[in-house]
Amino acid sequence: MATKPDTIKISTSYREEISATYADLFVTVKGSSVISGNEAMKKAKEVSQLVDELTRFGIPAENIHLQGVRVETSSGALLKSSSASYRLRVRCDVLDQIGDLLDIITSQKNAALDRIDWKYPEDEAHERGLESALTKAKSKADKVAASLGVKLLGVYDFIENSFDEEAPAMFQPQAMMMKRGGAPAAEPSLGMDVQHSKMIHVNVDIWYRVSAF
Repeated sequence: MATKPDTIKISTSYREEISATYADLFVTVKGSSVISGNEAMKKAKEVSQLVDELTRFGIPAENIHLQGVRVETSSGALLKSSSASYRLRVRCDVLDQIGDLLDIITSQKNAALDRIDWKYPEDEAHERGLESALTKAKSKADKVAASLGVKLLGVYDFIENSFDEEAPAMFQPQAMMMKRGGAPAAEPSLGMDVQHSKMIHVNVDIWYRVSAF
């Protein structure tokens, strides 16, 4: 069995708070008719009303996607009178518009916001974090080796541990819905925490091979 060489262990970490660059809003629209495919965006009355409002506001049509249609029947059989739930994903590239988009969605009698997914530049942050942690580790290893009177010979082992820390969104979907009859729910925006930043953590443990103590 090989003998482990003389080593020193260096641990460093990096933290950075990053902000979302865009967001996806997931919306369910209750429709009074069943229409499948992209035709639903134009021919399902309740869906087309919401799409028209969003595009008038400035959301590009290509940022509004129909993700699925669920048929709802009371008898178990598909009838002409059957209704449907349409699931939409709306991409918001300008986060300052989130409040306005919530107002548009809640103004629709049959629309409800299910959730918001914030999108972050995570890869770039992790790369910055790893580079910073490695630089700090090498500097720290040089100082420790000098203090101990040994020389750094190379790296024996290396472990990286990265994770993201995002505060849970305080979101009550029912607060984003309209009351029956078209009356707006009281203060709908109070049911949501529109937090859109999170903390990136990068930790490294490096065992440096050193000359004999």
